[in-house]
Amino acid sequence: MGKLLKFLKPHAAAVFAVLCVLIVQAFCDLSLPSYTSDIVNVGIQQGGIDEAVPEKIGEDELERLLLFVPSGEKDAVRDAYKEAKDSGPAYGGTVLELKEEVKDSEEELEELAGVLGQPMLLAYTFENGASGQAEAGVPDPETFKVLDDASRDQVLAQMEEGMKDIPDTMTDQAAVQYIRSVYEKLGMDMDAIQTNYILLTGGKMLALAALGMLASITVGLIASRVAASVGREARGNVFRKVVGFSSGEFDRFSTASLITRSTNDIQQIQMLTVMILRMVLYAPIMAVGGVWKVLNTNVDMTWIIALGVALIFMVVIVLFLVVMPKFKVVQKMVDRLNLVSREILTGIQVIRAFGTETYEEERFDAANRDLTRLNLFVNRAMTFMMPVMMLVMNGISVLIVWTGAHSVNEGAMQVGDMMAFIQYTMQIIMSFLMICMISVMLPRAAVSAERVDEILRCEASIRDPEKPEKLQDCRGEICFDHVSFRYPGAEEDVLHDLSFTAKPGQTTAIIGSTGSGKSTLVNLIPRFYDVTEGAITLDGRDIRSLTQHDLRAQLGYVPQKGILFSGDIASNILYGNPGASKEEMEEAAQIAQATEFIEHKKKKYESPISQGGANVSGGQKQRLSIARAIAKRPKVFIFDDSFSALDYKTDAAVRSALARKTKDAAVIIVAQRISTILHADQILVLDDGRIAGMGTHRELLKQCEAYYQIAASQLSEEELARDMKEAV
Repeated sequence: MGKLLKFLKPHAAAVFAVLCVLIVQAFCDLSLPSYTSDIVNVGIQQGGIDEAVPEKIGEDELERLLLFVPSGEKDAVRDAYKEAKDSGPAYGGTVLELKEEVKDSEEELEELAGVLGQPMLLAYTFENGASGQAEAGVPDPETFKVLDDASRDQVLAQMEEGMKDIPDTMTDQAAVQYIRSVYEKLGMDMDAIQTNYILLTGGKMLALAALGMLASITVGLIASRVAASVGREARGNVFRKVVGFSSGEFDRFSTASLITRSTNDIQQIQMLTVMILRMVLYAPIMAVGGVWKVLNTNVDMTWIIALGVALIFMVVIVLFLVVMPKFKVVQKMVDRLNLVSREILTGIQVIRAFGTETYEEERFDAANRDLTRLNLFVNRAMTFMMPVMMLVMNGISVLIVWTGAHSVNEGAMQVGDMMAFIQYTMQIIMSFLMICMISVMLPRAAVSAERVDEILRCEASIRDPEKPEKLQDCRGEICFDHVSFRYPGAEEDVLHDLSFTAKPGQTTAIIGSTGSGKSTLVNLIPRFYDVTEGAITLDGRDIRSLTQHDLRAQLGYVPQKGILFSGDIASNILYGNPGASKEEMEEAAQIAQATEFIEHKKKKYESPISQGGANVSGGQKQRLSIARAIAKRPKVFIFDDSFSALDYKTDAAVRSALARKTKDAAVIIVAQRISTILHADQILVLDDGRIAGMGTHRELLKQCEAYYQIAASQLSEEELARDMKEAV
C-alpha cells in the first residue's frame, strides 16, 4: 500500500479536495434515510404535525389541559402563550399562540414539552374515553375538575408513577394526536398541513439528492483526472528511467517485462487510484457516519449491524487467503505471454521458413492457457463473493424487520425509524463491503506498484560523473589501456587485457571468429557497458570522466543490425543531426550509396519508412544507417559489421567514399569479410577475447596464424599467394 500512496503523494491537494467533497456526499446520503423516516412518521402517521407542544390553542382548551399540569408549573405554561391576532368571537372564542421568544428558543420549547407531555396524554385519554381508564386509577373528568390543587397534584403524582413503563414513543404519539385534535377544533386545514410538510420534506430530500449527485460527479471527475495524471507521470518516469538504462539493466529486466510494467502494471495502478479516491476514502466516512446515525435511531438493534459486519469479514478473509497468492503470479504470467508473443511476431519469417508454426502455436497456447486458468480461478472466486454478500445483506434486512416489528408492536419504535435503520444498516454494510472488496483487489495493484517502483528505484550501472570533464576541440583518438571486461553475473572475462590505439585519420579494423568479442569491444566505446579493468580514453581523457551525452556526441555508431524508425527517409538520415542542411543529408546518402534506391522512389527523401524499416531491404537499412552516422559528422566512426548485407561492389564504393569523408576522423570497423578491411591502417585479430595479432593485412598474413586461416578461407589461392609475396 505504501508504494501505491507514493504515486499519489504529488497529488495531495487533489486528494484532500476529494476528501472534502466526499464528506459532503456522505452527509447527503446519510441525511436521506432520516427524511424518509420523517415522511413516514410525521408526514403520514402524524398528519404533518411535528410540534411537541401546540403552537395555537383555544383558551378554554388550555384551561382543560392545565387540569393535568402540576399547580407549580401552571403559571409557566400560561406565560408561554399570548393572545393570537386571529382571536375573538369571530374565531369561536379566544385563541392563544406561543410567544415568539419561546418559539425561537429550543431550550424553552424542550422544557415546555417536558411539562405538557404527560398532561396532553391524559387530556387525550379523557377526551377519547380510553377503555380501562377507571381500572388505571384515573378519576372521572368531572370529579377531577372539582379537586383542589393539593389533591390534584397528589393524583397526578400517582398517575405519573404508574405511567413510567409507557414507552416515550407512545407518549409522543398521544401528544401529537392531542395537538391534532386541538388544531381541528380551531378549524385549521389538516390536509394542507400534512401536504405542506410532505412537500417541504420531499423538497429537502430532492435538494440533498441533487447535491449528493453533484458531489459524486465532482469526485468522479477529480479522481479520473488524478488517476490519469498518476498513470501519465508513472509512464513518463518509467520511460525516462528505461531510456537511461545501460545494456546491463536491459539484461536484468527483459524487454517483455519492461513492456508489461510500462503498460499493464501502470494501468492496474491507475485503476486502483480511481477506486481509492472514490471508494476507499468514502467507505470509512459512510461507515462512521452510519454508525453514529444508527446510535441516534435505535441502540437496541446495533447488534444486528455487528453481526452483518462480522459475517462479511469472515467471507472476505477466506477469499483473501485463497486469492492473494494467485495475484502475485498473474503479472509474471502476463510477462511470459508477452515474451512468447514478442518472440513469435519478431521471428515470424524464420518460423514460416522452418515450418514450426504448430510448435509455436502450442507454445503460445500453453502460456495463454496458464494465464487464462489463473484468471478464471481468481474471477470465479471474486464472483462467488457477490452472491454471498447479497445473501448476508438480505438476511440482515429480514432480521431487522423481524426484530423491528416486535418493537413497533410494543410501541417502542415507529415504522419510519425501522425503515431508516434498515437504510443505515445497508449503508454501513455496503461501506465495509467496499473496504473488503478493495482489500481483495489491493494485492494485485500492490504487486504492480512494486514492479513499477522496482524500475524507478533501479540505479543505472552506467552513470555520469558528479564533476564531468569537458571536451574541447575533440580529435577523436580512442585508446584501450589494458582493458578487460566481464558481463554482469558472468564467471569469467569476455575480453582480456586489450591495449591499442585508434588514431584520427586512420582506419582500425577488428576481425575474428564468431564469439571472439568483437561487438563487445566496440560496445564499450559508447559506454553501453563499462570496462571491468583498465580504461578507455578519448583524447587522453577516461571516457568515464565524461558525460554520456558529450561522449556519444563525438561518436557515429552503426550497429550490427540496421535499425530504422517510423517516419521517412529524411528523418532517419537526420536522426542524429536534425539541424543538418538538405545538402549535407544528400551528401551523406550519396557517400552511403543510398541515392541509388532513394532516387527511384516517387517521394524521394520523403518516402515513408515503416516501423523497424520493414518496407526496405537489409542492404538498404544498412546504407541508411551508415548515412545517418555520416550526417552526424562525428569524430569517431564505429561500424559494427555494418557492411555484411552489401554486395562487394557497393561495399567497395561505400568504403572508398568513406575514406575521403572520414580522413580527419578515427574509423573503427568490425568485419567478417577480409575484403572489407584489406586497406585498413591497423587490423586487430581477436581470438577468444584476446588480441592474437595486430598490424596491416600483409603484416598479419606473415605474423598471425589466426589471421592467415581467415584469409585462406576467403581469398583465392592467387590473391593469397600475391599478398604473401608482397608481405615477404
